[in-house]
Amino acid sequence: MAGQILPYRGVMPTIADGVFVAPTASVIGDVEIGPECGIWFGVTIRGDMNVIRIGRRSNIQDGTMIHVDSVIYGTFIGDDVTIGHGAIVHACTLEDGCFIGMGATVMDGAVVESKAMVAACALVTPGKRVKSGELWAGVPAKFMRPLAQEDLDYMAQVPPNYAKLAKEYLEAGI
Repeated sequence: MAGQILPYRGVMPTIADGVFVAPTASVIGDVEIGPECGIWFGVTIRGDMNVIRIGRRSNIQDGTMIHVDSVIYGTFIGDDVTIGHGAIVHACTLEDGCFIGMGATVMDGAVVESKAMVAACALVTPGKRVKSGELWAGVPAKFMRPLAQEDLDYMAQVPPNYAKLAKEYLEAGI
């Protein structure tokens, strides 16, 4: 494990064995990360004003920012979640197996249900719920269509592929 792993207010992040934290990633404060995750280059996970919890085999791709609300909402990311490059995940809930596209923003109090997809560059506004099996896109994001089986198959194969890649990086000593 590399990267900047920093305490805040005396609380150190808890990072499971087998997690790859890239050398340029920062994990701060009240953050828990489950096994087999990949926290990729340039990611910031800042649990300074509330909690951040990330499940197993989730991949937080390059340049993503994860933060919290100071009063109401922590950030909760389930198992097998894919968060694409450059996303902003702020004080929301991402349930198991969902997919957040590159450059997307998910805001305070929003919920992306299991096996739902937020398209690249979409903006999920505060309090919205992206239901299981749905694709949301646009600014602001809205329902576009039901997910096809091909979408669901793709979403299911990304987390194990990224877990394998994270393991390779760990084994290479990066």
